Amino acid sequence: MSAVATRSAVVLGTFAVVGAIAGVVWEWLWTPPVGIVFRGEWILEPSGPDYEFSGTGWYVVIALVAGLLTAAALGWLLVGRELTTLVAAAVGSVLAGWLMFTVGHSLGPPDPRPLAAAMDDLERLPSDLRVAVQDPDPDEASWSLTSSAFLAFPVGTVVGLTVVWFTTRGRRVRGVGHASAG
Repeated sequence: MSAVATRSAVVLGTFAVVGAIAGVVWEWLWTPPVGIVFRGEWILEPSGPDYEFSGTGWYVVIALVAGLLTAAALGWLLVGRELTTLVAAAVGSVLAGWLMFTVGHSLGPPDPRPLAAAMDDLERLPSDLRVAVQDPDPDEASWSLTSSAFLAFPVGTVVGLTVVWFTTRGRRVRGVGHASAG
């Protein structure tokens, strides 16, 4: 396996693992808002942006931090071939964001809207774990790229790599951390 392929596989694999772990953390930290059933429909009660935003807010915070720390660690450990690392990290950060959402959403409560149709009025149901989207469509899948929240992992990744690469230039130029030929 070539050095580029190995480096890319390490970066992608690292981001995949971190994304899945971040999904577990996202579900663990999030407190589901509770709604009520009325005439077969689920209604968030009390309604308001602060209740609907908690899943999105936690997603952004966790994804930014996870992307930043993962990229910083990889940028520090993988000296040289920055372009390969950057491309693999960009792809890996999108994969990590998707995995974070998928794992967190699957661990959280089910979507209350289909459940509400078979329940009595005024029964309480928790919301599912999701990210707020621009134009919500109840028939669409929960994963939608119409939310700017999904930029959090890639933004954290680029910031992490940038900080490490611009603050450790001397380490990279001198080759510290590489086995010397001798």
